[in-house]
Parts: sequence; C-alpha cells; structure tokens
Amino acid sequence: MSEITKETLIGEALRIKPEIAPVLMGIGMHCLGCPASQGESLEEAALVHGIDVDELISRIEAI
Repeated sequence: MSEITKETLIGEALRIKPEIAPVLMGIGMHCLGCPASQGESLEEAALVHGIDVDELISRIEAI
C-alpha cells in the first residue's frame, strides 16, 4: 500500500485508503468527489480549511 503524505492529492489518498473519507468529512472537507480534490494536496486542503496538516496526517495514519 502506498504511503499517504501531505503532498498526496485528495483523490489519490481516497483511492489508496477510502476509509479516510469520514475523517476528511469530519474536518469540513465535504467536496471529496469534486474536481478540485483531484488536483489539491492534503496540505493545500488543510490550509484552506484551517486544519494543521500534521494532525490530519496523524489521524489518517491512525486508521
């Protein structure tokens, strides 16, 4: 399985580990299937949503 990092695109992260969707939705990333998610990294999305990217990655890794 590929590693998910802050540089991983949202769409790619969901393909790697679909079970992270509730985590992303829980922090306000409700548009997981929108075109922007295909070209936006987890770090970029975290910045837009005011989330600490390292905390987000920790939550993802915990799953």
